[in-house]
Amino acid sequence: MKRFGFILWAGLLVGAGAKEQAWEAHSPDGQLAAQVQLDAQGQLSYQVQFNGASAIARSPLGLVRNDQAFTEGLKFDAIRRDKLSEDYTVTHGKRLRRHVEAHELTLAFRGAQGGFLQVIFRVSNDGVAFRYRFPETDPAAKTMQQEVTGFQWPAGTKVWRQPYDPATMYAPGYERFFENGVAAEAATTNRVGWCFPLLGQVRAGGPWVLLTEALLDGSYCAGRLESDAPNGLYRLRFPEANEGNGTGQVAPTHALPWTTPWRVAIIGATPGALIESTLVDDLNPPPAAAADWVKPGRVAWSWWSEQNSPRQPERMKAFIDLAADLGWEYFLVDANWNFIPEADFLALLDYAKQKQVGLLLWYNSGGPHNSVTEAPRDRMMPRDVRRAEFAKLQRLGVKGVKVDFFQSDKQDIVQHYVDILRDAADFGIMVNFHGCTMQRGWARTFPHLMTMEGVRGAECYIFDSRFPAAAPSHNTILAFTRNVVGSMDYTPVTFADNKHKHLTTWGHELALAVVFESGWLHFGDGVASYRATPDFVQDFLRHMPVVWDEVKYLAGTPGDSVVLARRHGKEWYLGGINGTAQPKTIAVALDFLPKGAFTLDRIGDGAGPRAFAHAAPAQVGRGDTLTVELLPFGGFAARLQAR
Repeated sequence: MKRFGFILWAGLLVGAGAKEQAWEAHSPDGQLAAQVQLDAQGQLSYQVQFNGASAIARSPLGLVRNDQAFTEGLKFDAIRRDKLSEDYTVTHGKRLRRHVEAHELTLAFRGAQGGFLQVIFRVSNDGVAFRYRFPETDPAAKTMQQEVTGFQWPAGTKVWRQPYDPATMYAPGYERFFENGVAAEAATTNRVGWCFPLLGQVRAGGPWVLLTEALLDGSYCAGRLESDAPNGLYRLRFPEANEGNGTGQVAPTHALPWTTPWRVAIIGATPGALIESTLVDDLNPPPAAAADWVKPGRVAWSWWSEQNSPRQPERMKAFIDLAADLGWEYFLVDANWNFIPEADFLALLDYAKQKQVGLLLWYNSGGPHNSVTEAPRDRMMPRDVRRAEFAKLQRLGVKGVKVDFFQSDKQDIVQHYVDILRDAADFGIMVNFHGCTMQRGWARTFPHLMTMEGVRGAECYIFDSRFPAAAPSHNTILAFTRNVVGSMDYTPVTFADNKHKHLTTWGHELALAVVFESGWLHFGDGVASYRATPDFVQDFLRHMPVVWDEVKYLAGTPGDSVVLARRHGKEWYLGGINGTAQPKTIAVALDFLPKGAFTLDRIGDGAGPRAFAHAAPAQVGRGDTLTVELLPFGGFAARLQAR
């Protein structure tokens, strides 16, 4: 990243005796402004404006370490301003090629007990991020007792907020339903906090803001927000003591220097600006080495439709055959595969190789931090055991792993994620995390991190009788929240009913392959279900990419509907879903297309929820409008090929 900066000292910025000092940083396009204030009591705060309107009202800043507090009595010391510019590429995600421009403001303060604190604000065209840094060197570990960081929503804001999971055998896993557009200050019975990301719209017609965090490197815990939000002020909160079976410490600990994660607000005039943002990735460091062995792809998965199949090689062969027939790159062998006799497992691996389908294997992340018995477990820690397992997988030609059941956001488990990623890279093993925290930009630093769960996905058709009724609206909210911040392993496109019957139409289910982004796209349904679909559906699934050159928001709001366009090379794919019980007519302007003619192949809702309609191919171009009729809980998917 190119950085151009200069330093100003206190005497050059403000006069002695000023009651309040303030500093401001603007985005390169001038639309966003972040202001930092130091009041007469030496307390820090900040606020953010978008096109002159409040996006985040005045909010507290500060930290309490075990040896010193940095919440009041602070004195300004120095300022540095930098212009940042960077171009980088990724292996998967919403956009392969990224361009970053930002203005960075670093303010240095001396605390009341003599220590130094830096507050770093970075303002780009799509949002504002800030973090704290203790710049001194001290090998003695310090403990962060409290972070008083807050986010004050302006009056009239409505929010989409997801309750954090109380710690259980299988949680936290970021798998609760979002509250849909409630007042920011609304009371709650939830006592364990709100997950990142949290979405808000500042008044009707005002800016949209998505709060989250980025860059967890093992030196800090993962954060969330306090349950109570008096007058719309949401404060940062650390994990629960009983997460991870009570293992690990709640308060993060580290030697100096020490830098916290980025606190992030993605901001735009429309909710689509959030979907198109890459800010969370931009705030993470680049990979240490090239990773040309990383191969995104489509994955057949047997567990959703046949939970006992990972112990039955013949059943798994049927899914490998399906993957081969549809051109999908991988098959996931899920939990308890290690109970297969070794000779049968090696035969399955050889069968997949003959079919040119790569195998992915499931693992339990435990260790003492979970008590889930699904196996294999105790192979992801300690490190020598983990590295020996990865070395074995490399020899066998296994392409990747799905590691499940983390159940904690404490610093020790954050470090466990990072250690798994680092060791997997040494052996060319790709990774999918499940039963896990949500994305915070690791996929940029570790391009072999293909996807993460951290979502209430299609597996809940097995476990949760409430899921079918909630899923249509929930799916639209996810496009504007969880999937904004990184690849999401929802395991979509399930046409068959599992224990609890779908309310979504088949058109809705097919559209999820486009609406949701994931570096590994796990198709959740069974062999018979996919083979029973019409040829035009199978053809769509055969060509469905997972690597995208760009994404465009076309229509919709969270809880109601969403329509997205994604480009792969010269082809465009459209996906749209209706989250309501009312039919919808959506007009989609094709202004995003480049000049030239395209052939549109569209699949949508048929005469009923369990039917497809396949429109005759049509010639369209830039300036045309596509009108789509959606059933209640319906959807459509389309492919546009340049002529």
